[in-house]
Amino acid sequence: MFTSFSTALSALGAHATAVDVFGNTLANLNTPGFKASSVVFYDLVTQSLGSGLGETQVGFGVGRPVTIRSFSQGAIQTSSGTLDAAIQGDGFLVVKSSQNQVLYTRGGSLLVDKSGSLLTAKGYRVQGWTETNGTVSTNGPVGDINIPVGTIKAPRASTAFQFDMNLNAAATAGPPPDTFSSSIEIFDSLGGSHVIQAAFTKTPNSNEWSYSVTIPDGDVSSPVAPLVGTLQFNSTGQLISPSNTTPVAFNIAGLANGANDLTINWSLFNGATGRITQYAQPSAVSANSQDGEPSAQLIRVGIGDGGRVLAQYSNGVQSVVGQLAMASIRNPESMVAVGDSAFQLSSRTGLPAIGVSGTGGRGSIQGGAVEASNVDIAKEFTSLIILQRGYQANTRVITTVDEISQETINLKR
Repeated sequence: MFTSFSTALSALGAHATAVDVFGNTLANLNTPGFKASSVVFYDLVTQSLGSGLGETQVGFGVGRPVTIRSFSQGAIQTSSGTLDAAIQGDGFLVVKSSQNQVLYTRGGSLLVDKSGSLLTAKGYRVQGWTETNGTVSTNGPVGDINIPVGTIKAPRASTAFQFDMNLNAAATAGPPPDTFSSSIEIFDSLGGSHVIQAAFTKTPNSNEWSYSVTIPDGDVSSPVAPLVGTLQFNSTGQLISPSNTTPVAFNIAGLANGANDLTINWSLFNGATGRITQYAQPSAVSANSQDGEPSAQLIRVGIGDGGRVLAQYSNGVQSVVGQLAMASIRNPESMVAVGDSAFQLSSRTGLPAIGVSGTGGRGSIQGGAVEASNVDIAKEFTSLIILQRGYQANTRVITTVDEISQETINLKR
């Protein structure tokens, strides 16, 4: 009978611990990436009474409950943070603490510090791959992701330009001959801007136009000879000369600002299809492009879908400067929570497999979003009510045993 005291007391302690677990879960109802915990009760070893082989068994109560973390998917919520990242599916972001301890988290509220390091909201260094020499290679080991904060992006000299356009098949050679012109901005090795002009004139020959590409004399130390030639079309308006194997290059020497000389290829074909046509429509440019860039400053950094770290520069160019790494862990329930929505491996945890989002069973990363906690408030409240009733029942056991013991003591009076 008197073991009932310790049995009931063990139950009170177990229920109190369980209330603490559910209370912590409810406290983190609005914590991004938080994973709820549940408790599992188990009984202690029993004792057999009398000479029988187990006909009468009495337990010693309940042990301290085991907590199990639930890694079910939380709701994905869009956010206004450009550096927010949510994981849809399995996997974790890989981070490092200030003591270089590797941790794993699904909390995707990220930021960049003054030195350019990509961090979590609590200061953990986000791991992944950083751009080197213009490319992001995910084949090497992961490391801290560093953003080129405060640096100026070097200019890139133009090496090619193109016009997608139509020249009017109804044009005449005059006199005066029909003409059409267009221009495009290019850049030199110092990031200097130059506007080259392309003029087209209808020739007396059927389905033929002459062209002349020039650069302003003020941009060069001495006048540059224009790039001249003819364009020939067939009876269906398709460009046949120059052929798609004949390069058309405009050489610009002696730039006034001291930049390197330019050799710019005019791309007249997209594969085997000419970019310039001759149809009975007004002459017009539908699109143009070139591959140069001026120097620029970094103005914004964001996380794109797939975990790409995107940098936007003042010249409008957007480039990938990093890639978030993800870890796939077979049995995440065995990990140990260390706070700040982060977990560390335990002796029972399988080795993590590091890779890119969307590969090897890893989930996908969505930029501009956060994963809400997976706490079910109705379920937690129901569990609290059940635990409260269990606690009350065991206090009644103690009260009953106390009354019985008092009656037993009074027998000798």
